[in-house]
Amino acid sequence: MQILMLIIGLVVGAGAGIGVTTTILRNRLLAKSQQVLKDAEEKGEIIKKDKILQAKEKYLQMKGEYEKQVNERNGKIQQAEQKLKQREQTLAQKVEELQKKSNELKTASENLNGQIELLNKRKAETEKVYKQSIEKLEHIAGLTAEEAKQQLVDSMTDEAKAEAANTIIDIVEEAKITANEQAKKIVVESIQRTATEHAIENTVSVFNLENEEVKGRIIGREGRNIRTLESLTGVEVIIDDSPDAIILSGFDPIRREIARLALHKLVTDGRIHPARIEEVVAKTRRQIEQEIAEVGKRTCIDLGILNMNHELMRMVGRMKYRSSYGQNLLQHSREVANLAATMASELGLNPKLAKRAGLLHDIGKVPENEPDLPHAILGMKLAEKYKEHPDVCNAIGSHHDETEMTSLLSPIIQVCDAISGARPGARREVVEAYINRLNKLEEMAMTYPGVVKTYAIQAGRELRVIVGAEKVSDVEANKLSYDLSRQIQSEMTYPGQIKVTVIRETRAVNYAK
Repeated sequence: MQILMLIIGLVVGAGAGIGVTTTILRNRLLAKSQQVLKDAEEKGEIIKKDKILQAKEKYLQMKGEYEKQVNERNGKIQQAEQKLKQREQTLAQKVEELQKKSNELKTASENLNGQIELLNKRKAETEKVYKQSIEKLEHIAGLTAEEAKQQLVDSMTDEAKAEAANTIIDIVEEAKITANEQAKKIVVESIQRTATEHAIENTVSVFNLENEEVKGRIIGREGRNIRTLESLTGVEVIIDDSPDAIILSGFDPIRREIARLALHKLVTDGRIHPARIEEVVAKTRRQIEQEIAEVGKRTCIDLGILNMNHELMRMVGRMKYRSSYGQNLLQHSREVANLAATMASELGLNPKLAKRAGLLHDIGKVPENEPDLPHAILGMKLAEKYKEHPDVCNAIGSHHDETEMTSLLSPIIQVCDAISGARPGARREVVEAYINRLNKLEEMAMTYPGVVKTYAIQAGRELRVIVGAEKVSDVEANKLSYDLSRQIQSEMTYPGQIKVTVIRETRAVNYAK
């Protein structure tokens, strides 16, 4: 349309002076424009129809998809409705069952109430009959129910005690059969494989002289030499009528050894005066300290103990000059170490730790300063101070039951210490303490009822108790032996073990005349 209007404008703008040709051209252009308009209208109709068809197809497609979705949703809704109907039916059935059960429970409850009432009536009747029977029995027996009950309890108690005593005996015998043989085997093998010498030490040392003339030189003018020696060594020098001998008295073996060696050097050298005595004593003290360190080191090497603190090794060396109940402390500790290593090997434990703990178990007896602590606790603290193994520290501290045992090594050290101290001749005992222990054993046994006589024999290793046959039965004799052994174990301190033998016998004596 715009092109047509433009052409018409151009034609009109050219002027009226154009002729017939212009008119014809205009008519042609008009016809052509009309034809173009007609073609455009036809194309527009065709495009319009195509668009309408496309729109209808799209609409049908969308309508089909929507109907499909609607159908799917309807199907799901129907399925859900069916499930709900099924659940409703299930719930209805359950409600019916619950109602039936409720009715059954009501019926059962009513029946139970009836039975309870019936039982209550029967219970009342039974109690009445029971009371009547009790009254009849009390009248017949001449005892009340409490008295009869007490007699029954006493009888059952006696039977229970007898059975308990028999059970204890059976348990002990069974334990002995199973464990005693193995324990004895281990202990005996350990003792047989470990041998040591026992030296009985006293509180005095004897220094032998070649002749009596030396005594005067040792005493010195107005006793200056002997006073100097005593003040420097802390040992009492006793010069009496003993021929060719001087006695050195003191409780510290190290001091006695220093005095003995210094006196030997002075007598050998011949120069005996206060200045020379002071010089020799100082030199001897240094020599003893060096020897102590070497003894400790050599002991550790002999036992195969490595990486021990130097201060602990020095304490081990000091054990050489200490004694316990007359038993040399270093020999005792070495023996305990060897015994403990042997036992640990037999039991599948660490023999090196056992040997270390055995050597150090009495280390608390040789400190330079002596605090107010038991030697086991002091030894444990020293071992902890010098970074020993925790099992070794516990074994040292608990070998006299002063701390709780936390490892298997601790009872081994305790047993080996007892074995070493209990060997014949290993330790000497003060006569007075020995007699007191025997008397206490006999007095303790006499406190039990039915005991007639007691005898402590075999140096206090066995206690024989004679009981009256008419006062003590066989079962009570077994119980007496067990109770007495437990009391001795808890109240007395002794080396080794004490055997308790209870003797009960019946004698029938008649005379032929």
